[in-house]
Amino acid sequence: MAMGCVLGLNGQAQQVEENKRPNILLILADDLGFSDIGCYGGEVQTPTIDELAHDGIRYKQFYNAARCCPIRASLISGLYPHQAGMGWMAAADMGTPAYQGNLNNNAVTIAEVLKTAGYRTYMTGKWHLTNERKIDGMVTDNWPIQRGFDRYFGIIPGGANYFTPVIYSGNERYQAPDNFYLTDAISDTTVRYLDEHFDAHPNDPLFMYVAYTAPHWPLHALQKDIEKYKNAYLAGWDTLREQRFGKQQQMGLFPKHTALSPRDSAVAAWDQLTPAEQQEMAMRMAIYAAQIDNMDQGIGRIVTELRKRGQLDNTLIFFLSDNGACAEFISSGSRKAADGKEDTFESYRINWANLSSTPFKEYKHYTYEGGIATPLVVHWPDGIDSALRNTFVSHYGHLTDIMATCVDVAGAAYPTEMNGNTIHPMVGKSLVPHFTGHDNNRGRIFWEHEANIAMRDGKWKLVAKTPEEQQFDPHNLRLYNLEDDPIELTDLSAVEPERVQRMYAEWQAWGEEVGVFPLDTRNYGKRGQDYRRHINGDFNDNLGGWTVYIGDDADATISIDTIGKLTGQKAARIKLATPGTNPDAVALRWPFRGQQGERFEVGVNAVADKPSACYLRLEQVGKDNKRVIDREIPIGTTPENSRFVSIALPAEGQYRLGLYFGSGGKGTTFWIDDVTLTAVQND
Repeated sequence: MAMGCVLGLNGQAQQVEENKRPNILLILADDLGFSDIGCYGGEVQTPTIDELAHDGIRYKQFYNAARCCPIRASLISGLYPHQAGMGWMAAADMGTPAYQGNLNNNAVTIAEVLKTAGYRTYMTGKWHLTNERKIDGMVTDNWPIQRGFDRYFGIIPGGANYFTPVIYSGNERYQAPDNFYLTDAISDTTVRYLDEHFDAHPNDPLFMYVAYTAPHWPLHALQKDIEKYKNAYLAGWDTLREQRFGKQQQMGLFPKHTALSPRDSAVAAWDQLTPAEQQEMAMRMAIYAAQIDNMDQGIGRIVTELRKRGQLDNTLIFFLSDNGACAEFISSGSRKAADGKEDTFESYRINWANLSSTPFKEYKHYTYEGGIATPLVVHWPDGIDSALRNTFVSHYGHLTDIMATCVDVAGAAYPTEMNGNTIHPMVGKSLVPHFTGHDNNRGRIFWEHEANIAMRDGKWKLVAKTPEEQQFDPHNLRLYNLEDDPIELTDLSAVEPERVQRMYAEWQAWGEEVGVFPLDTRNYGKRGQDYRRHINGDFNDNLGGWTVYIGDDADATISIDTIGKLTGQKAARIKLATPGTNPDAVALRWPFRGQQGERFEVGVNAVADKPSACYLRLEQVGKDNKRVIDREIPIGTTPENSRFVSIALPAEGQYRLGLYFGSGGKGTTFWIDDVTLTAVQND
């Protein structure tokens, strides 16, 4: 691995003794709200996390990046999400380096850096840093094993059924076995990795990244865990918000003079619900709590393994959440019940997210404190001053500081270049000074997600919320003094207009530097639909995004050939051992959304090992499958490029480009490449 390096922070690369370098355990929860765990005011039973907090330190103001993929990119690379290629989500490549939806090669992972310092590296859980089309196509060049981890088990995409997921191990994937529960599997595999590491490599430090999917939707939990909470939430969100905030003030997380943010205006008062509605909503929160409870149980088994091996005191443990509480409305299972079982697919809704965000306003997606503030528990008896145990760190920090801290304590060298790629400098600062009660002079932090922006500079925070499908408006900028007003209740923008303009100018300069612009507020579905119109026609993502169909009456295989048979390195290869009864028996289909009146030019480059033919169709998806292109294409032994222009689409809706081989000659092999789908201007 070719690499240019700079020394770790504080000169640690030369100072850390080999046998005293700590193990590092980075634990990430998914969609956990600021106040859910016990040591941050919650009533959910989290004794292990609470014990780590009691014997370690907690942060009052630590920040993530508001949404799943961006935070994971930022956490693992020590960069802002846009610098790492993940300005939005892995669901789409939006056409610029900052929004490619794939962890880029100008970023290095913590694992890649620590491996160069002699660390063994392991990961369990959710990756969510690879473009979904590449995942579908099994393009593994940006999976954990390829990004520095020695072993991996979990899910590469962003979410899954907890009971019946597709599991990824190394570079392979398979259907989860019976009697499976994802959170337990992540915990137990982590314990196994630790056990096997200490047996095989007792003298080597390790970096273990545990990225739970809990408590992200769907609401799936084990019934034994749900039972603990079945009646716990009948008190309702109003009472529980007050109780949580009272605990937070009592433990010193917030000053006595601060006030709780009002209940979200989109949430009804609990006593306005009928008894049946209260029962149903209380059950949703019970399942959510059970998901957190089970995660804590698993962390308990991990901590027990470290203690049993005599490694707990010299293991630096971080526990944090990827974003604020999730207010998304999800209901897509075969049953709409809230009972935690595998045939449901529900969320706990904005009602309970408002509780999880206590005392803040707003949620995941947004850059108010409710969207970006995370608990951070740090435990390291050998490295944290014992006088600081069970105290709060008042200095603020950001998840990019995790990379800087790992480089610091490991005595690693952060690279300036790797494998011929220039690596962005770290933007975080080591948290190590906090471990002895000192300031690390954190300085400015910036955010952008879906045109929700923010900047933190000392006690001042500039923030703006932008609703979906609306343009960013600087008039929405708000200014808060978080030293006096940590819950963002008193906007000072009218009092300090010059500060607002100065901070906004600094934010704009940062945005230009990291590639934020143009700001995009389209909803998730629209971005995905637009991306579908960029067809994987060169098969660089293998068959990612394509729907492969082989009917029962045909014997065929569809795969990727890498011998450069046509213009590119890759081509789709269709081996037709036995044809079907009609062309549709063997098909490659590319679905997309079209607008009424649009016309498309479509084309394909094809060759076969013997003269044959296929059908190219552009057709509506539905009962009638109305075809706007329906052409038989002769395919010979010499490559030939065919192009056609459609008539105007008859209506808005779902369409697909289809290539049909089911009536080709027996024993024929086809190769196709350069499949195009291009909207053309009407005359």
